[in-house]
Amino acid sequence: MHSGSCSFVVARQSGRVGAEQRGAGALAEGREQDVSRIIQALNECLAALPQQLLQEVCGIGVSGQMHGVMFWKTGQGCEWTEGGVSPVFEPRAVSHLVTWQDGRCSSEFLASLPQPESHLNVASGFGCATIFWLLKNSPEFLKSYDAAGTIHDFVVAMLCGLPRSLMCDQNAASWGYFNTQGQSWNSEILRTSGFPVHLLPDIAEAGSVAGRTSRAWFGIPKGTQVGVALGDLQASVYSCMARRTDAVLNISTSVQLATSMPPGFRPAQTPDPAAPVTYFPYFDRTYLAVAASLNGGNVLATFVHMLVQWMADLGLGKSCSSDALVHLWELWIRSFRETERSHKLRDRPQGAHGKRILLVQTSVTDPGLEVEESTVYSRMIQAAAQQRDTCLAITPTVLGERHLPDQLASVTRISSSELSLGHVTRAMCRGIVQNLHSMLPFQQLKEWGVEQVIGSGSALSRNEVLKQEVQRAFPFPVSFGQDVDAAVGAALVMLQRNLNQRES
Repeated sequence: MHSGSCSFVVARQSGRVGAEQRGAGALAEGREQDVSRIIQALNECLAALPQQLLQEVCGIGVSGQMHGVMFWKTGQGCEWTEGGVSPVFEPRAVSHLVTWQDGRCSSEFLASLPQPESHLNVASGFGCATIFWLLKNSPEFLKSYDAAGTIHDFVVAMLCGLPRSLMCDQNAASWGYFNTQGQSWNSEILRTSGFPVHLLPDIAEAGSVAGRTSRAWFGIPKGTQVGVALGDLQASVYSCMARRTDAVLNISTSVQLATSMPPGFRPAQTPDPAAPVTYFPYFDRTYLAVAASLNGGNVLATFVHMLVQWMADLGLGKSCSSDALVHLWELWIRSFRETERSHKLRDRPQGAHGKRILLVQTSVTDPGLEVEESTVYSRMIQAAAQQRDTCLAITPTVLGERHLPDQLASVTRISSSELSLGHVTRAMCRGIVQNLHSMLPFQQLKEWGVEQVIGSGSALSRNEVLKQEVQRAFPFPVSFGQDVDAAVGAALVMLQRNLNQRES
């Protein structure tokens, strides 16, 4: 379960996917999400799968986006209703899900929180930070609930009828105030600060069984094993990392570069807010080294939106054709160059302090035509593919980074000869990769024993220029085309557990 989508995958004993169903786009994006809509999307996914196949399911693996938090009343979190072939559960006494994207915790507020006994920092959107904020700003809200967890913890609790929320160490670490070596919450630190520690879930090891289904569910038999909910990052990596010498690069809305650390590795227990690499719990008490950038495909989407907005601002109506967009860009560049060539004319107008004023007038009369952002994106990539190199340099951190929250984007080495749409798009794609390199130098991967990078993600799969820049930057082979899928990873974890039980 992710921002804006949910997936259900059935994996066979061979390890191959037998069937899958996705509810992409079914959910609203944003800081808070309606839990009822998320569960509705999940039910729609299940309803679309063959009943005969679901009746053969022997285990359910669940994963979802880390960091987020929702609340519910024990025993009143859902109501099971007859939904045709078999019962379905619908949320009842629950809050909205506050996602990892939530920004209500300012830097000043985070600085006022107690220092965690953990190697991981606490940031806005992390479960414990959100609870601290609610404790200060909406204390009455918290009194309405006695259980908390991620959205995927909620699903597991409802399926199994658990008396308390149960969370794996992967998700607990993503909330903050969790000691991964001791596998425990910083209870005393939190209690001393007035934190409602009764809301903290019990802890289970990733890959373990949380319980069994209390009812039949879309044909899945009652009594089917349900795994404790996993973090989406770890499940995604598990779905495709065949060897410890692999690194996994995912470029979608944001960017993650992850590799498994050797057994026995233990991170320092003091959090470093300026550290760009984070060590997250993986499986079997090992860790993933992760460089997670907030700036990925969303940077390109922001640029596309900006171009379309420019069209509207220039009076071209709500939309126009992509050809007109490219034409407008070329007109702007031509005007800039002509003005630059006339820079030495003596009759230039002067502004305050004797500075010369740059006058650019562009007239485009083609109103009323329609432009789709997807079409603009496609033309951008085509233009960049024809522009094999550029000296233009773009630092694409429009959202800052968790370790550098105040860093903004910038453009340098600007010249009139490199202002084409191809130059700018190529520079943005290169900047996304170089920003990741600044967080985790690729030479470090070599020292850790990485021999291959597996590239995936929606932004990477649809952008040939971004692929070229990834191949240019990494000092070892890059493999594309293999899906990195958290739903597949969660299913494979449960499948492997069942196989191990049979062998023993």
